[in-house]
Amino acid sequence: MRHRVRSHHLSAPLGHANCLSLRLSNPAKDVSLTTLPRLVEARKVSMPKPVLSIIVASTRPGRAGLGIANWFHELALARGAFDVEFVDLAVLDLPLLNEPRQPVTRHYEFEHTKRWSTMVERADAFVFVMPEYNHSYNAALKNALDYLYHEWRDKPVGLVGYGGGALGARAIEAIKPVLTALGLNYAGELSISLARSPVIDDVFSNDAQLDARADSLLSELDFATAVWRDARLARDAHVN
Repeated sequence: MRHRVRSHHLSAPLGHANCLSLRLSNPAKDVSLTTLPRLVEARKVSMPKPVLSIIVASTRPGRAGLGIANWFHELALARGAFDVEFVDLAVLDLPLLNEPRQPVTRHYEFEHTKRWSTMVERADAFVFVMPEYNHSYNAALKNALDYLYHEWRDKPVGLVGYGGGALGARAIEAIKPVLTALGLNYAGELSISLARSPVIDDVFSNDAQLDARADSLLSELDFATAVWRDARLARDAHVN
């Protein structure tokens, strides 16, 4: 079953692009695409492929997430719709949030924050590959999310959760309010049972059904990325 794009920011049906009005995460500005078509189209003429950032959330040694993320990364590359970037939070190694200013200011003191900001800013969409720990998602992912604010906004995200009997579903549900607070737009999810599909020596035991579900999630991300990329162009054209 295909997941539909869900977002409280959309104030008109997605299928009616010529009359689409988008309430973006800046509540002071509503953007109507009917008033800005030339500016938006001019900016789209030479746009490169959108960037999909696949983020490995788990940082512990022996994590299953690395094998699952490698599998999803290969599927995304084969699809060809995105320039795909692979971000491993274990390699990024962000300390616990230590910026003295609120992230909404975008005044960052430390180089690790500036590097992370650049990586997130250039992405047009995200996939979080995340474990379920104690009925929720992991602390390293929450920490990485909390470092930034504006860089996340008006971009779609797909969730790939994994775990035992609950298949990572409780982690997926736990993170959704945080996505809303950051202005990220849920584009679909994939839950994986490690009992049925284990990761052995960093290699994920995928099957045709999982491949099909992952492809469905990538289709949703492809569609949502185009919608929200156009929305950000309209927003920027309106501001400028």
